[in-house]
Amino acid sequence: MIAMQMAGAQEEAAIKKVLEDQTMAWNRGDIEAFMKGYENSKDITFVGKSVSRGYDAVLARYRRDFGDKAKMGTLHFEDLEVKMLSDRLAMILGRYVLERSAAGGGPATGRFTLLAKKKREGWKVFHDHTSN
Repeated sequence: MIAMQMAGAQEEAAIKKVLEDQTMAWNRGDIEAFMKGYENSKDITFVGKSVSRGYDAVLARYRRDFGDKAKMGTLHFEDLEVKMLSDRLAMILGRYVLERSAAGGGPATGRFTLLAKKKREGWKVFHDHTSN
């Protein structure tokens, strides 16, 4: 039991590291590096005001909606909860906070649910449902 808890804690830390790397990339204005947290697959989905399917469509959505540093602003995550569904599958709940100037679209915040799977190259998000 203790070994399972330790393994779960290590996986949770690895998942949170992916999110930390994403926020650092976002705050540098690097959408391509931010996207490294997503599985590069035609099967990933992003659900927001509309549904984007596939890595290229999700990347295009981010480029369209956050095409410059002013629109990207500064991102951080709060209220993170990681629930291990299996040793290779996790659900992540949280809140995003985006600080932007009025010219960049103003501040934004909302909730998200992510599904991530452990792959050879590490944890990757394959489903993102974000609302504001």
